[in-house]
Amino acid sequence: MIEDHHIAFIGAGSMAASIIGGLLAEERITAANITATNHSNTQRLTQLEEEYGIRTVSSTADAVKEADIIVLAVKPKHMKEAAAAIKPELTEDKLVMSVLAGIKTSYIEEQLDFPVPVIRAMPNTSAQVGESATALSKGTHAVLHHLDLASSLFSAIGTVTVFEENHLDAVTGISGSGPAYFYYFVEAMEQAAAEAGLPEEEAHALIIQTIYGAASRLRKSNQSPRSLYKEVMSPGGTTEAAFQVLEKHHIQELFQESIQTAISQSKTLGRKYDNSVSY
Repeated sequence: MIEDHHIAFIGAGSMAASIIGGLLAEERITAANITATNHSNTQRLTQLEEEYGIRTVSSTADAVKEADIIVLAVKPKHMKEAAAAIKPELTEDKLVMSVLAGIKTSYIEEQLDFPVPVIRAMPNTSAQVGESATALSKGTHAVLHHLDLASSLFSAIGTVTVFEENHLDAVTGISGSGPAYFYYFVEAMEQAAAEAGLPEEEAHALIIQTIYGAASRLRKSNQSPRSLYKEVMSPGGTTEAAFQVLEKHHIQELFQESIQTAISQSKTLGRKYDNSVSY
């Protein structure tokens, strides 16, 4: 769907590189149809050019001129500067996609001051291995066709789910921050393994496969998570003993509270760029 398009990445950090790598690995588009630029790091642009064979330029306006899909991948603090640079090159047949955390489509539209379609994407860091859970929302001028284009692009780095934009703060707390939650629990499992005397390398491999297997079982099973963990338990067994400690300290409730706090923080950060809020 996007093979005939030209994509410009404004920002050349890890997320941009993950998307570029995914697109090329999946053969969704050729390297000749990808251009990247960034704020000032020319060394990074050279690295991307050498690794992927894409075109890189130092000028944002030059990057956007020939592109019909523009991916905003700058830091949120550089949003206004990026918008000002691309605004003179905008036409109604261009599509702007944003991976800027916390920044609403309404704010992007305000900064661009042009009726260009905008799609907001919320990937996560698993994009680096092609396993992102990406959420998409459309702005005022975007239609189904634009969502389809965005889905084609982001499905190169994992799964894609479309949401109304008012759900994206919750998505941020669930899947945006989600990988960190699992890494945190893996860290605890590795520490417990070390205390039990297991060799580090073997324990690491064991834990990773355990998590991978559990994720695969969740994906393929129609059972609820509760029924799946109950399935592991037997009366007086090891799993039941472990869960008695977890429930004694209300770990599930604390985890839920942590996620709600992440969602609340996403809303707080978003208000900095909300053009509907007066200060």
